[in-house]
Amino acid sequence: MVKLISLLLLFLTPLLTRAAANKKSPNVIVILTDDQGWGDLSINGNKNLQTPNIDLLAKRGARFNSFYVSPVCSPTRAELLTGRYHPRAGVYSTSEGGERMNLGEVTIAEVFKKAGYATAAFGKWHNGMQYPYHPNARGFEEFYGFCSGHWGDYFSPMLEHNGKIVQGKGFIIDDLTDKALAFIQTNQAKPFFLYVPYNTPHSPMQVPTKWWEKFKNKELTMRADKRAGEEDDNFTRAALALCENIDLNVGRIQDKLQKLNLDKETIVVYLHDNGPNSFRWNGGMKGRKGSTDEGGIKSPLLIQWSGKIAPGSQINQIAGAIDLLPTLADLAELKYQLPKPIDGRSLKPLLLKPSQAWPDRLLFAHWAGRVSVRNQRFRLDHEGKLFDINNDPQQLSDVSAQEPEITHRLIKAVEDWKSEVLKGIAADNRPFPVGHANFLYTQLPARDGEPHGAIVRSSIHPNSSFFTGWKSPNDSITWNVDVLTTGNYQVEVYYTCPVKDVGATLRLSLGSNQLKFKINQAHDPPLKGREYDRVERTESYEKDFKPLKAGIIHLEKGLGKLSLRALHIPGSQAIDFRLLMLTKVN
Repeated sequence: MVKLISLLLLFLTPLLTRAAANKKSPNVIVILTDDQGWGDLSINGNKNLQTPNIDLLAKRGARFNSFYVSPVCSPTRAELLTGRYHPRAGVYSTSEGGERMNLGEVTIAEVFKKAGYATAAFGKWHNGMQYPYHPNARGFEEFYGFCSGHWGDYFSPMLEHNGKIVQGKGFIIDDLTDKALAFIQTNQAKPFFLYVPYNTPHSPMQVPTKWWEKFKNKELTMRADKRAGEEDDNFTRAALALCENIDLNVGRIQDKLQKLNLDKETIVVYLHDNGPNSFRWNGGMKGRKGSTDEGGIKSPLLIQWSGKIAPGSQINQIAGAIDLLPTLADLAELKYQLPKPIDGRSLKPLLLKPSQAWPDRLLFAHWAGRVSVRNQRFRLDHEGKLFDINNDPQQLSDVSAQEPEITHRLIKAVEDWKSEVLKGIAADNRPFPVGHANFLYTQLPARDGEPHGAIVRSSIHPNSSFFTGWKSPNDSITWNVDVLTTGNYQVEVYYTCPVKDVGATLRLSLGSNQLKFKINQAHDPPLKGREYDRVERTESYEKDFKPLKAGIIHLEKGLGKLSLRALHIPGSQAIDFRLLMLTKVN
């Protein structure tokens, strides 16, 4: 008998070893939406719309009932990517360089890439544009989308693919999903980490006609809380239409996984980046985007892993975006080390063994100097008022007088957190890097430039803006740069210019190196975007800017001020300027 067992073990051991070696680590898909409120899902009780595919993630997996993100876009992205509070990562703004994660940070994509995963991101990055802040330098082997904070055109817009300017195809969310599906198809035989940061329902509220027709006359049965502010019905309708479009595309991803028999091998995560971008129904919670109150930072978190996470699980313990890196790495059983301590904790025990004990914790929310803190029961707001969220989710009754000990403890925790985490925030002297040795392209958009003289932005919002009003040789645009590689660079200027103003001579210079070129060709397209806007926008309208190959400039390694100036303006203005693209050449 012993001999028989020994023979069986001798036969089975190689098979078991081979099976263990061939065991595929789970794929991970993280879907993040932009400016979608907690209340913008039918599973959370909103009867103004239907989101069956997103709701299905919760029914097939786990749903966190007290999950928190940051009040605005780039901070949440930084926390999701690093597991650390956003000020630690150097993120203090949403534009002009303040959205960049410090280069010492390690991202979730780098963790998965090091473990042998294929990695990609399709959508809105918003954590740095110039390499090595670019997503291709932060662990993502493939990137398609845009690196800015918002985009002004959702219909076949100018986008980028791994740093190269390309033309999008169709409505942007459908296009991003097409790229995600192609990535899944290509990488189905090996583990992959896929990040899909959609850029809607962020404004401008451009909605495809198919979706707008459904909502433009829709009666809104659920409204914004009366104490919040005035609701713009058309804005709400546009936002809801965009949310239903997102839902359709989440369904397309789910269908692809099932078609390829990957649904049991794939962890799917769904969340929002902040509260709603307008006053609309949000469960009666106080605050919206930009607020550190519940309504500004509460997000759904849905995690599906068929066969591993019990369907319909509801998790009441508080959690945050900082928890996603440790949680997903833990679920995938990755061994990793990070150079800096993280603020998040793995939620794997709650997902796989929800009945076990879970210690209380504090979650902090920060924006524009305001800080609030949440434990399992209470929230201390940025004014020092205390609310029993379990019994008062609308933050109607300040209970600080009834709970002085807890109030004092949380006030002290906020003071300590500010002292540690906010030290030196916004003291930013980081230049924009140019010409990294590992990357061909450097984009220097109007967003990151500084106008001088009469030149003005096309909007008060720098993201996706352009410069106009360039009427004098005394006017210029500058960028504080750090040239990382000495060499020659092909210069492309994205511009518009009417026929009557053709002929301006421009000079691009850095130190003693310069390039002079002339605008010899008119290009005067109309402003666009209004035809699909369902609400008047505050952001800039767009144009189809023309790339002009201006020539080659030699740049020396080091810090300096890159300047674009018009030496001669024969007409009423030089050009409208959108983007400077520098490409390394031999």
